[in-house]
Amino acid sequence: MIKIAMVEDDRELAEVLIQYLKQFHIEVTNFEEPFLALSSLRFNSYDLIILDLSLPGMDGLDLCKAILKEHNIPIIISSARSDITDKVIALELGADDYLPKPYDPRELEVRIKTILRRFNKNMQNSVELQKDFEFDEAKKEIKRKNEVLRLTAAEYEVLSLLIKREGFIVSRDDIFENSDLLNSDYDNVGSLAVIINRIRQKIEDNPKVPKYLQTIRGMGYKFLQ
Repeated sequence: MIKIAMVEDDRELAEVLIQYLKQFHIEVTNFEEPFLALSSLRFNSYDLIILDLSLPGMDGLDLCKAILKEHNIPIIISSARSDITDKVIALELGADDYLPKPYDPRELEVRIKTILRRFNKNMQNSVELQKDFEFDEAKKEIKRKNEVLRLTAAEYEVLSLLIKREGFIVSRDDIFENSDLLNSDYDNVGSLAVIINRIRQKIEDNPKVPKYLQTIRGMGYKFLQ
């Protein structure tokens, strides 16, 4: 369910949009007062904001600026104001789209989904760029903070498997089954524990208190970053 905060003092229009977007699994909460919207944003999570410019108590452009100062959230300006200056200022402030009234609700629905696809993709790419580890399977190379790790073949096998399954618990049996170098006859858990410890020496700031390669007692190992 997509959750949207709308700031619109035209109750009739707000109700039409709320009912129309509901059929597309878009839940809209409308605020007629700008300050109520700001307050709600501090305590609730929304995927997008639809913002009118002609509002009681605060100009919509000022509200747009206040929202973007505190929140990283896409905004669609929905306004009957025809001055091109308003559109330019809104987009310069950081609004993602400007939809002049009157408009067909179908166009609003399409723009909402288009903006959210782009926004979520950009957020995902941003998170990927911030990760400490890079794994290049073709080169059989793992980097930590842009530096190539010097790993033995067994260490590479184990760490690459854990990175591929980042965030999930990988059992010891699973590691043996997916390894060409390790198997159940390779001193079993003892040898794997030695390899895990060697990996930690190479990737952790404090191997005794691992941040990335965690042991999940009785279950296996988990890689996080």
